[in-house]
Amino acid sequence: MKYDTLRITVQSQVAQVSFNRPEKANALNQVAWNELQSLFEELDERDDIRVVVLSGEGKHFCAGIDLELLMSLGTLREKCEGRTREKIRRQVLALQAPINAIEQCSKPVLAAVHGGCIGAGLDIVSACDMRYSTEDAYFTIKEIDMGMVADLGTLQRLPKLIPQGMVRELAYTGRPMYGPEAERTGLVNRTFSDQAGLIEGVMEVARTIAAKSPVSIRGTKHILNHSRDHSVADGLEYIATWNAAMLLSKDLKEAFQAKLEKRLPEFP
Repeated sequence: MKYDTLRITVQSQVAQVSFNRPEKANALNQVAWNELQSLFEELDERDDIRVVVLSGEGKHFCAGIDLELLMSLGTLREKCEGRTREKIRRQVLALQAPINAIEQCSKPVLAAVHGGCIGAGLDIVSACDMRYSTEDAYFTIKEIDMGMVADLGTLQRLPKLIPQGMVRELAYTGRPMYGPEAERTGLVNRTFSDQAGLIEGVMEVARTIAAKSPVSIRGTKHILNHSRDHSVADGLEYIATWNAAMLLSKDLKEAFQAKLEKRLPEFP
């Protein structure tokens, strides 16, 4: 995998992905959006990868959408007002697609946030499975200060991660939420004093997950996403059908055999 705006390394079945436009505070241009979607669709298919860690190069995690890309929306104007609105709608859906690809990736995605996580950066981490940050990292819904409504997933996903009142305060004021507050509200699982400790801590979690049954991890992520979006009754019905199809795997046999033999399981 070779990308212009992303850096990827793979070690011990964990893919480390980082935004790689440090000179632009990792603001995402059109190339970056295209590559983000392509990458996560590829990671979803790769059998040699079980967990993904997402971070940023330089001083910030991600400064959101590159202003040049945002300003390009003005070029979508048509003589017909209806066709102009139709084009804008298609463009917004196209920008949502790479973030959806993160959520839909069958492998758990862990965000390691330092510095600023601004605008679309917060949209992105909201689609990750877990979030970790440095104490001085900050999260902000910056769209309100640009005279627009956030439209790439923060207002849809964040209320399912932290209390409604807190989401509304962040969305209405545009104020930053720093690491310790993010940990208290449940936006991040844990904070670290510096970036080195952050990456080390998140990689430790990632390696723990990578050692589990990949079939079970992928299934657990799928079921958790389904349960989040459906009623308890629907979720119970769905997991019964899921396990009727997926329970009797070789991973199940290996897990039991390893326990009997008092050793660590080895999953293909």
